[in-house]
Amino acid sequence: MAARPPTAVAPRRSRPAGRSPWSVPLAVVLVLAGVFATGAGLGRSAGPFDLTPAGGDRPARGESVGLSASRPVRLTVPAIEVAAPVAPVGQARDGSIAVPPLERHNETGWYDRGPTPGEPGPAVIVGHVDTKSGPSVFYDLGKLKPGDLIEVARADRSTVVFKVDTVEHFPKDRLPADRIYGHDGPPGLRLITCGGQFIGGRTGYADNVIAFASLQSFRKP
Repeated sequence: MAARPPTAVAPRRSRPAGRSPWSVPLAVVLVLAGVFATGAGLGRSAGPFDLTPAGGDRPARGESVGLSASRPVRLTVPAIEVAAPVAPVGQARDGSIAVPPLERHNETGWYDRGPTPGEPGPAVIVGHVDTKSGPSVFYDLGKLKPGDLIEVARADRSTVVFKVDTVEHFPKDRLPADRIYGHDGPPGLRLITCGGQFIGGRTGYADNVIAFASLQSFRKP
């Protein structure tokens, strides 16, 4: 059974008009405290890279670079041995970010009402931490360290590489929404799953684990 989110957080600004049809609707409500519902013991959460761009560009120091919209299709995080498909997810019925179905628990979900990876602002990708049968795609997310690399392949065949800045734990009712999502600022990435103590019931895990990452480079086809 899905846990009811205790807090609703509204984005500060909607995406400008004229964007792709899966962009952010006006007045959308994003409930990050309830991103990962838990039921029956299920924690729902949702080789080195060559950093020299191949047929693309690397952002200059201090320069804000943003690509055009293109949905992510694959996520690779070598430090924790993640290589997973990415599928769009929207909002669950309770207003939280939806997650991939449990039968595809090793798939990640990109929140399709926010930026795509590489666009200005932080893109959000969520994943399950575990299931009844064992670890899931983001089980080791909390082991990431600053400097670890995250590669996102996009539908337009470009590839965006992010570098982890911090990995932090937050109680689900005290998430820093202004750091997690938006449509302003340089391109960024947020990987989110459950963590902390498993307390069961309608809450599940007490915390969310969030990896904050910034754009390192991108490669165009």
